[in-house]
Amino acid sequence: MLGANKVAIWVVTGLLSVTAVFFNLYIFLMSLRNYRQKKQWNPCEIIIVALSVVTLVHHLICYFWMTMDEVDNSCRIDQMPYTVMLLLVFSLKFTIVWDTSFLTFYYSTKLVSTPNHCYTQIQAAILRHVTLAVFVIPLCGLSTCMPMLVVFKPDNYTQVNKDCGIITPNTQSGQIYEVIYLLLADVLPGVLMIKCCISISIHLAIHLRHMKASTNGAHGPKLGTQMRVIRMALSLVAIFLLFLIVDLYVNYQIIVNHDNAIVLTFLFTAIYTTVTAIVLIYGKKTLWKTLLHDFNVCLDEYPCLSYLKVPEQKSKHSSAPAKFKN
Repeated sequence: MLGANKVAIWVVTGLLSVTAVFFNLYIFLMSLRNYRQKKQWNPCEIIIVALSVVTLVHHLICYFWMTMDEVDNSCRIDQMPYTVMLLLVFSLKFTIVWDTSFLTFYYSTKLVSTPNHCYTQIQAAILRHVTLAVFVIPLCGLSTCMPMLVVFKPDNYTQVNKDCGIITPNTQSGQIYEVIYLLLADVLPGVLMIKCCISISIHLAIHLRHMKASTNGAHGPKLGTQMRVIRMALSLVAIFLLFLIVDLYVNYQIIVNHDNAIVLTFLFTAIYTTVTAIVLIYGKKTLWKTLLHDFNVCLDEYPCLSYLKVPEQKSKHSSAPAKFKN
């Protein structure tokens, strides 16, 4: 069934890749413009730029592999280029997940204050070396994926369909490695993100209760920009958890049932990275406002589409100023 739908998956993944490339390229270019104006990046901008660059490269390599696989359906090209591209795709996926986890960790440190002095010092030490961390994460991803060349074997012929350069576990050691990879690339960063999500949710509940008590319920508590950041952080975790469930299921099919579902992995990763990019733009207020403005300017060229314009300014209501800068 998967073999019959490979072309449809290829087309859908292509559309998602175009969308993801657009949003991530937009994030990168706008961040670069802000850097030229301010001559500095804050830690969250460094992580977001690194995430956008890695996502761009991931989509390009991933879709290039899928295109070659569709064109060269007889696998006449040497399998080594396919294998190297798959290795890079797995490594970049590792980097994307850990960069997203690192970003969630950053926001939790800014939103949540902890009485544990030792833990606070560890957080501060990590955030002082953000630039180093975003370079170390891809190296860790590549080193984690390199054993695939040893414990996996080329396997173009499967029960479902034929792909070029596929590498699958051929021994028990290969299956053990596959489990270790999933733990390092999916489960461990997921645990960190869940921990950050719980901390932010508790912080939000306590903060809202204090604000409501201070106003005696006269009006609903308002958090301004801080609430936008909280929504973004919680959305990143929710999106990742959905992706984690699907990704683990697909890998289960590959390991246990030996189904070649690699194209499904590419499809679901494309969905995940596309939605994540949109959430990141929403969370960065300056990016969101600029995107809405640029969208409306483009519609000005086509008066017949003026009804699609999005209001750039909210109706003016009193709101508490937020001190957090994302």
